[in-house]
Amino acid sequence: MAGVKEHLIKHVLKEEAPVSNNKITVVGVGAVGMACAISVLLKELTDELALVDVIEDKLQGETLDLLHGSLFLHTPKIVSGKDYSVTANSRLVVVTAGARQQEGESRLNLVQRNVNIFKYIIPNIVKYSPNCILLVVSNPVDILTYVAWKLSGLPKNRVIGSGCNLDSARFRYEMSQILGIHSSSCHGWVIGEHGDSSVAVWSGVNVAGVCLKTLNPEMGTDNDPEHWKKVHKQVINSAYEVIKLKGYTSWAIGLSVADLALSIFKNLKKVHPVSTLVNGMHGVTNDVFLSVPCVLGNAGISDVVNMILKPDEEQQLQKSAETLWSVQKDIQY
Repeated sequence: MAGVKEHLIKHVLKEEAPVSNNKITVVGVGAVGMACAISVLLKELTDELALVDVIEDKLQGETLDLLHGSLFLHTPKIVSGKDYSVTANSRLVVVTAGARQQEGESRLNLVQRNVNIFKYIIPNIVKYSPNCILLVVSNPVDILTYVAWKLSGLPKNRVIGSGCNLDSARFRYEMSQILGIHSSSCHGWVIGEHGDSSVAVWSGVNVAGVCLKTLNPEMGTDNDPEHWKKVHKQVINSAYEVIKLKGYTSWAIGLSVADLALSIFKNLKKVHPVSTLVNGMHGVTNDVFLSVPCVLGNAGISDVVNMILKPDEEQQLQKSAETLWSVQKDIQY
């Protein structure tokens, strides 16, 4: 006996199962993973979103919550599962899974706990999506991007760390608060480690092409009468402050990840400070991943912009590389 659906709908053609060309997977449905998921959905970048986590109740709850809002979204398929087969044929995989940074804990202290988690996650991602771009968000992001590169066997252009894309956004926001103009009109770069040894490139800070160093030659130094150095200190401390106040960071990194995904999916060739292999750049001689200006498009990282750094900035970047290498060289696989 025919039911409501059969009486209501007459098929015009027999549809074959669609294959997504822009599927995004988010691994980990904690606060960061869900902020990434909702940010990606609101940018309408994908026709299929997959979520993966080991905690099944949390995973099902988050999935249902999104599905109940599907009327207000333009992503027709949201799926989830504990098994990585649900991630098959992803174009972009965002990895947020891992132990959460605790109040007062440095990102580097998280390393070995998260390496052990990655030894399970990364091979499963590559098994089902061998042509994907990996975007690592889990902290310490620079070291874990290196770990993901080693475990995945993917070319370096397709293994990207979210890196200093967020640090630079925080930097520009802090500038905007001092200058009273929108952060998009404040241009400045934070490179190196996404963390305590990051480098503010004061020589390149500008507004409308006006180099602020020409107006204040001591900008960013200990001798600066305006104390601009505090802007970079606020960037370094900002994550710790948010964690102290609400227990974790989420919204800003989610928006940052969606920004990176947009550049990749739309092949924008936009320059972002993201983490990539920097051996041979700026005097770095070890296989470390640090943030430098990278051109993002549909193949991942296509180019790196050669920044003209002042000697002290280059030394700070090398020190950042050494800080990471001192931890990275002792990782147990």
